[in-house]
Amino acid sequence: MTIKNVTVAGSGVLGYQIAFHTAFKGFKVTVYDINDEVLEKAKAKFDSLAERYKQDIGATAEQIEKAKHNLSYSSDLKKATEHANLVIEAVPENPSIKIAFYKELADVAPADTIFATNSSTLLPSQFAEVTKRPKQFLALHFSNEIWIHNTAEIMGHAHTDPAIFDKIVEFAKAIGMIALPLHKEQPGYILNSILLPYLEAALNLLVNNIADVPTIDKTWMVATGSTTGPFIFFDLIGVNTGYNIFKMAADSSKDPEKIKIAEFLKREFVDKNKFGISSGEGFYTYPNPIFKEKDFLK
Repeated sequence: MTIKNVTVAGSGVLGYQIAFHTAFKGFKVTVYDINDEVLEKAKAKFDSLAERYKQDIGATAEQIEKAKHNLSYSSDLKKATEHANLVIEAVPENPSIKIAFYKELADVAPADTIFATNSSTLLPSQFAEVTKRPKQFLALHFSNEIWIHNTAEIMGHAHTDPAIFDKIVEFAKAIGMIALPLHKEQPGYILNSILLPYLEAALNLLVNNIADVPTIDKTWMVATGSTTGPFIFFDLIGVNTGYNIFKMAADSSKDPEKIKIAEFLKREFVDKNKFGISSGEGFYTYPNPIFKEKDFLK
């Protein structure tokens, strides 16, 4: 089977990027989400994303129009997947939500459709059986701002068919990604195995009143030459995404520091709808955050 038709389930921070980029690279893409209202919001996000493609990678108006032509939308999962060779799941980072989704997906998708989760922390083996096609299931994880940070971590589980794994490696390359195959399951894959301790260290400094947000970011940026600090990055990936990750870590470990971080993120950000760039406010206020001021690093 050749992958030609792709369904992206979920139009959140990464879902809509994956959908648009895959369409931009010439694949037919159906965007699935829970209702038409959410899908209408996704369409609006595609318009602003198109401008980023023009600015960042020199996309032409013709390329953007072709990408939009390759996109279709549906809140009916059976209809959204009826021609899918590949379904990329990008629903919230919550095991119960993902399990419910895969149970429904398994019953309506064609028998030969490959399923891939974009989960950033959860293992494919946690969901393999509920997909009812464990050999055709694996993880395909993208980074935020997929058109610039073009990594694709590919991770199977013990029963993933090697031929399916290789097919997804080739698909990742076909949409312009640097394919990063993992030899076995690892919570957090490669990127988040490095990234999460970094973010946790920054949050520990903040919640324990060691230093404030701009000072922590400034320290990292000046000392390492990085263009972002941990809280700038947090706003980019979405504070709600970070909260879900740290909440799961807190629940599983019962570590008092992780619990403190999760409670802080919920109280100060999630409950106040401060999700970062996507909502206009997170650790910084957008569209003119102070870290963009010319004297920020002085």
